Order: sequence, then C-alpha cells, then structure tokens
Amino acid sequence: MSSTDLIKCCFDSIRQISDEVADAILYLDAGCLEAFQFLGVFPLLLELGVHAVCSLENMSPLDIVVDWTSSSMDPANKMVVITSRLLSDAHRYILRCLSTHQNVLRCTIFTSIAEIAHSAYVDSPLGPDAFREYESLLLQDYEELVRKSERKENSPFELNEFRETSESKSDERYSSREGSTSKDKDPILPCMEDEGWSNLVSGEDETPNAEASSIVRDLDEDKAMSSTENRWLRLVVSVQHFPMILCPLSPRVFVLPSEGAISEACLSNDHEDALSPGLPSMNTGLPSDGEDTPPGATLTAHFLYHMAAKMDLKMEIFSLGDLSKTIGKILTDMSSLYDVGRRNKRSAGLLLIDRTLDLITPCSHGDSLVDRMLASLPRRDRTTTTSHVKGSQIQKKHSPDNLQRDSLDVRIPLHRIFSEEHPTDSIPLSESIAAFMSGWDSTNSGFLISDAVEHNNKAYSGNSLHSDFNLLSGSFVATENYQGVHYLEAIFDRKTKDGALLVKKWLQETLRREKLTLNRKYRPNSAIASELHSMVKMLASNQTTLMRNKGIIQFAVAAETALSEPHCSRWDAFVSAERILRLSAGDTSQSLSGQICDLINKNIQELKKSAESSRGLLSFQDALLLAITGYILAGENFPTSGSAGPFSWEEERSLKESIVDAILENPAAAKFRFLNSLEEELEANLEKIKSDKTQESLSSQSKNDDFDDQWGSWDDEDTDHDNEQAYGGMQLRLELRDRVDQIFKIFHKLSGLKRRNPTFKEGMFPLESNFVGDSYVNRGLLYKLLTMVLGNYDIPGLEYHSSAVGRFFKSGFGRFGLGQAKPKLGDQSVLLVFVVGGINGLEVREAQEAVSESGRPDVELILGGTTFLTPDDMFDLLLGTSSYI
Repeated sequence: MSSTDLIKCCFDSIRQISDEVADAILYLDAGCLEAFQFLGVFPLLLELGVHAVCSLENMSPLDIVVDWTSSSMDPANKMVVITSRLLSDAHRYILRCLSTHQNVLRCTIFTSIAEIAHSAYVDSPLGPDAFREYESLLLQDYEELVRKSERKENSPFELNEFRETSESKSDERYSSREGSTSKDKDPILPCMEDEGWSNLVSGEDETPNAEASSIVRDLDEDKAMSSTENRWLRLVVSVQHFPMILCPLSPRVFVLPSEGAISEACLSNDHEDALSPGLPSMNTGLPSDGEDTPPGATLTAHFLYHMAAKMDLKMEIFSLGDLSKTIGKILTDMSSLYDVGRRNKRSAGLLLIDRTLDLITPCSHGDSLVDRMLASLPRRDRTTTTSHVKGSQIQKKHSPDNLQRDSLDVRIPLHRIFSEEHPTDSIPLSESIAAFMSGWDSTNSGFLISDAVEHNNKAYSGNSLHSDFNLLSGSFVATENYQGVHYLEAIFDRKTKDGALLVKKWLQETLRREKLTLNRKYRPNSAIASELHSMVKMLASNQTTLMRNKGIIQFAVAAETALSEPHCSRWDAFVSAERILRLSAGDTSQSLSGQICDLINKNIQELKKSAESSRGLLSFQDALLLAITGYILAGENFPTSGSAGPFSWEEERSLKESIVDAILENPAAAKFRFLNSLEEELEANLEKIKSDKTQESLSSQSKNDDFDDQWGSWDDEDTDHDNEQAYGGMQLRLELRDRVDQIFKIFHKLSGLKRRNPTFKEGMFPLESNFVGDSYVNRGLLYKLLTMVLGNYDIPGLEYHSSAVGRFFKSGFGRFGLGQAKPKLGDQSVLLVFVVGGINGLEVREAQEAVSESGRPDVELILGGTTFLTPDDMFDLLLGTSSYI
C-alpha cells in the first residue's frame, strides 16, 4: 500500500479545482499564501492556466490586467478566492475585489473552514447552511455597493446622504441582532460600519496611482456602456470547502498557517487554569463543559476530520490532556454522523496531545538546526491584524481577541550573497537585479536602464544595499530537494552539527556538478559559516548557476545565518544556561533559585555598562525566559516545596527584587505587556536618577567652598523637594512590584503543572523505571509517549474515543460476550500525532528517533501541530503580547 504524503495530497487537492482556477485571477489571503509558499505550488497554478496570483488583503486594480499565460488580451472575468479564514472575516476583502473588478462575472470562494464549523464557531454569524447564506449576503452587499457607485457618479451630495442612511440602517440592524440569538438575520453588512463605506469602494484615495485607474477604465470601456443595474444580476457566486490549507514542512510534518483562523483561534478561555490564549489550559482531569469549549478546539477538530478524509484515513482517536479530550469527543461525534458506509479507508491512529503537558521542550534551545534557523531568520510582516478585520465580523463577546502569531514565512537574506561585490568587478548579475527591482516601481514611469547602473553604484556606497536589496529574500519550500531528498525533511532528522555537515556536502557536490572549483581548503570535520558562505557565493557567481541551484543556495544561506554571529553565540549561551539550571534542579531549591537570581543580576550588571559592544549575549527578556524554564524544572523536581511556589518566601522575594531592579535600570529593554501605562514613569525615573548622579558629581567638585556659603545654600524647600522625589520613587517601585507579582502568578502556575495534573502526580509515567539512561530522561514528552505506544505499554490518562457503533457493541452485545476489543494505538501502521498548541524541530527529530528505535519499520508517522514554536514564541505566549497578563 502506498505511503502517506502530505505534499502529494495538497497537490492533488489543487488539481481537483483545476476547472475553477483555469483562466481566473486567483486571490490568496495571508494564510493561504504562507501555505502555498511552503508547498511551492505556483508552477502548478501556472500549469493549470491561472491568469495571476494576487494578495487578497493587498488588492490592486492592476491585478486584473496581469496574465501569466498571455493566452488572451482580455482581462479575466473569473475570480477565485482561497481563504484560510472565516467567511465573515474575509468578507470585506472579497467585497473590495468585486467592487474594483466589476467585469468579473463569476466568483468562486474556497474556504478552509468547513460549513458546519462556521455554524458551530461561537462568533460566526452564519447558520447551518453557511455557504448558501453567505452567497446570498455577498450578492446583497455587492448590489448595495453598486448602487452606491451609481449615486457617486450622479452627485457627491447624494452619496453623503446615502452613506448616512446606510450607516444608520446598519446601526439599527446590528442593534436588533444583539437582542436576538438567531443566526438567520443579515449580520455581515451591518458589522462593516466601524470602517465606513468609503473603505470598501475603490475611489481616488484607494487607487494606487492614476495610471493604474486609467488602464482599468480603458479595459472596461466597452462594458461600461451597459447598465450598471445588471452587474449584480450577472454575477454568479459559489462557496466551496477546501480543507488542505496547511504548511507541510516535509511530506510527513505539518503545521497550520500562522494567519489562518485555526491557528489564531484561542485554545483556552481566560480563567484561573489558563496560561495563554495560544495554549491549552492546565490539566485538571475534570470533565469539560460543552459551553466553555474554546473556539480553537472546534476549528481544530473539524480541520483534522476533513484532512483525514482527504487522505482516505479512518481514524481511531486517542487523546491525552483535557483539551485534547474535548477535541477527540468532537471528532468522534463527527465520525459517527458522517462516516457511515465508508469502509474502503486505511485505518490510522490519531493521538491528540495538549502542549501544556510539556512546556519545557519548546522553551528550551535544543540541538536542532531547523530550530536555530527559524529562531535566527527574520519573518515576513503580518499582512493583517485583528483591528483590520474588526469591522467585518460580529463583535466578539464570548472569547478574547484572536492571537497574532508571527508568520512562518521566513525571509532568507539572499542579498548577503551580493554584498561583497563591487561594480568594477564587471559582474552583471547585481546590475540586473537592480534594474529588475527598479523596473517594478510603477510610480517611476521615467526610469531608464541607464539609471539601473547608477542605482547599483549607490547600493554599494551605503546602507541602501540592505534597504533595497532586502526585497531579494528567499523562503523555505518543502518541495525543494537534492536528487529526490527534501532539504527540510533531511535536516529534521539530524542534530545541528550533522545537519550543517550535510548542507556542506550538498554544496560541494553541487559545485562539482557545475564544474566549479573554490580555491580554499576545507577543514575535514567542520561546517563553518564562512565556508558555506564561500561556496554559496561561487554558485551564485552567475545567473545560470544561481537559478539552477536556487533551492540549495537558499537553504545554505539560511544555515549560514543561523551558524553565524550573533545568532550562534546567543543560542549557545542559552544552551549553557539551561544546562546549569538542569544541574541545579537536581540539587536543592536554594541552588536553583540562586542560579535564576544570578542570571537576572548578571543582566543588571551588563545593563550598567555604557558600551554596547561590551553587553552580554542575553537580554533581560532572555533572562525571564530562563526563569520560566527554571520554574518548570522546580515544579518537576520540588513538587512539594510549597503551595504558592517551589521556593521559599525569602528566595522568591530576592527574585522579585532582582526583576524590579532590572526594569528600573533599563526601562527601554523591558517593553512588556504587564508594564503598560508605566513606560513614561519608568523613563522619567531613569532620567531623574541620571540627573541626580550628575548633580552629585558637580557638588563633589565644590567641596572647597566656604562653610558659610554652604550653610546659606541649605533651605527647607530643597529638603521638601528631595522628600517628594523620594516619595515618588517609592510609589513607582511599589507599583512595579505589583506588576511583577503578575509574572510570578504565571511562574507559580508553571511550577504547579505536574502537581495539578492527575496523570503525572506520581511521575511522568509509572513505567518510566523500565527506561533508564540520559538518552531517555532528557528527552521530551513526545519521544517518551511514542516509545511507550510502540512498545504497547499502557499509558495512564490516555483516553480512547469509541465510535457510536463501538459504544453500542460495548453496552449492548458486551453482556453476551460479543463486545469489541479496545484497539491499541501501537497496533496501527499509520500514526497521526497532533500537538494542540504547537511543535518544534527538536520534537520532530526525537519522534522520528522513537519510531526508528522501536524496530517497527512498517509504522508511518505523521506529525502535526497548531504552529511551529520557537523559545521566543513561548515567551510571547506566556509573558508577552499573546499572554493573559
């Protein structure tokens, strides 16, 4: 039987909609663009006859005239939108596209959110027949916009009157909906009132330039003669489900798009057991209340069900963790309803795991080149924010605002390849790049080719190289391979040193194949960043070899960036500090708390140094991240130290004072959410301290003055002023202590994860004594789970979700001895493991090692997660902008 391949399944799904995308302009939202970038699917779209691929959020009137195929001079009259968001969230962008491209006769919308998920989602305004409802609502809103356009052409005064009438009507309709729980009213149009009608119509302010608008008007001149009253009558709208919107890091590893609805949906509601909206709540073992189910659980369950259906997998569902059990129950109910009669599917075991069962692994800096690269490389800026979509959806009253995760689409700095060239080298590649990039400047119609050389000369004279050439950046593409071996898949299997050596080997073999020689001797057992850089520059020395080997060049530059300074030294400093914390955790609580305090105090000492070059590798935020690791270790090693925390009152007080001092010493380095509204006071306090030190130094120089003069300078007013300053400083310190207490509430929750979890109270697993050695003890939860699953050990807390038929056999025929035996997860030949909350590269490698060590070559492991987590992402979830602080 053929093996399961996520990339192949995604490509097959796209081919299935070939009729819809052929001869159409294709709009992708930010989440879909991220997923398609990892897939490397754009050549396939060109093969299928797509006119152009454009950004949904950054729509331009010129999109309609772009044609990849050049098969026709006429603009496309078909428009296809693929979105990873709820229809209500994407509505304003879809409507803007339709209002701008009024020659479109057919609009097909594919959403990764299933129809039933739209109605089940607590904040969705659509009902059970969500797709048909949205088709009708979109046509209604489009008709209203067309009528508005007619009024604008007639008179601006009538337009203003129309706006006032429409907005008042929107207020009335929205107010009537708030008083009702029904979903059968028209909720989408009224909710656009926050942004105003003018934001949805392509007018003079929205048009990028006059040239673009004139081109579109010329192309539509013939059709403009027809009556505008027929525009919405001629438009055909269709909404369909397209579930395979995911980011495949390899054929068997995937995460969800960072700007998609599922990844941004909250995984926990704000209550005492919650750690972050992006993480499941702490496990208590208590049954979940259906009304309290976070929206992320509903969307995740529907995604997994439809993904498995696309892959022809029949799932036996197992879960570990409170939220995973909730998701498993939703999946089981869906399977009972929709899987009747489907017998020709391959059986697979689905294991759902809560991220909160193991937080120390994503917080740590493990031995993984992929983790290093994703932590070192800059990310693409987010296309949208929650404030942008606020006006296009019902105000959320049942859940907090959606998360804003960093994009997974990294920006590989390819401009570094050309940074050492000089125009006098007679190498035309950099000049060609400058001409190409300047040629895209549509606002500069007078640009000449001769200007490209001048542009290129200026690039080498200053920082403009980084500003202009920064556009020349690469991305990870899962389908890029070397002789059939996918780059990312091969690196996932290796540690940092082995992965770097493999990249070096690929470069050497590529240079030999291109018959290029590098006049440099390599050290036999090393993969230094400078060596990678030299080989990459040789491959990129001309356009032919650059384009032919762009895949390995991009990957090598990413590896070089991660292994160069300052990223390499910072990562190694984290590794060293975490090793010290682990050793201290094996000693006493006093030793561990002392190490955490030393890390913070060392940061304070570094902050006092004036020279930037003399500062340490780790920032104050890094010290707090290490404190998170320390508290988790303390909870695992000293679970009975105290009910309020693992350390004594004196030890914790010392930690708090160290954090307060660090913030007071450098407020600029402490831009945290829990310090909101205190920034100006902290900066003013720091300036006052500096001013006082200056005054003291000046007064020390005047010690030779007469005693009478000094006596005459003493005044009660000066004393009162000093008392006021001292009082203000004390008030600020007290306020700061209260804010720091919020951090320690999170620290106490982290240290209590093991104590409060009924499954792990007596150790991670009772059978852990059967596995000895550092190779097991220092591994993450995923490795330990898979080792026990494939060894057919019973795992406490692992719940099997029986289908309706299985429950019937168990309760009905079980009394006659005809009940079905409970299946074992380890007996499945296909294992789909999904971590609710996210995964990292180290876990991928350890999971694959667990399968290899099991002696089960027949097992196919598919590993997925909500997102890809770096240690900085974990800090943001626990103490940063995405936390509940």
